[in-house]
Amino acid sequence: MKKNTKTYILLTVVALIWGTIGYKIISSLSSDPETSAQEVAVSFKPLPVQKKETFDITADYRDPFLGTLPKKKKQKRVVSAKPKTPAVPEVAITYTGLMTDGSTDQKIFFVTIDGQQHLMNLKDNIADVTLLSGSATAIRIRHNNKTRTIQRTQ
Repeated sequence: MKKNTKTYILLTVVALIWGTIGYKIISSLSSDPETSAQEVAVSFKPLPVQKKETFDITADYRDPFLGTLPKKKKQKRVVSAKPKTPAVPEVAITYTGLMTDGSTDQKIFFVTIDGQQHLMNLKDNIADVTLLSGSATAIRIRHNNKTRTIQRTQ
């Protein structure tokens, strides 16, 4: 084959390749709708997600440049807040007076607890209020394991 023959064959092959490429570009730009195949209903079910395995690398070896071991980090202690005991509301307690019997040493104290007046002897317990001791001027009571002294009101 001569040199020109080879050139003509190669030009023909190149022209066919570029012609095919040009045809595909022009046919895709044309506005003629192509007849498409029937649409098939496709259901999509994703695959279940698998949990990835994780790992941790601990570098607890000597530093090759400094020659020192790494410092161990102290774990932070989590301090949990202690649950507070709900505060018991203080009851309104007033001492209004006492009554004695002249023939005996028995004393009866007039104590008002939350607006209700009660007659109490020593060691009596009313509404979680215990009368410990008393005199004409003041009484000592225990309420919620706390001892209080209450002065007499006029």
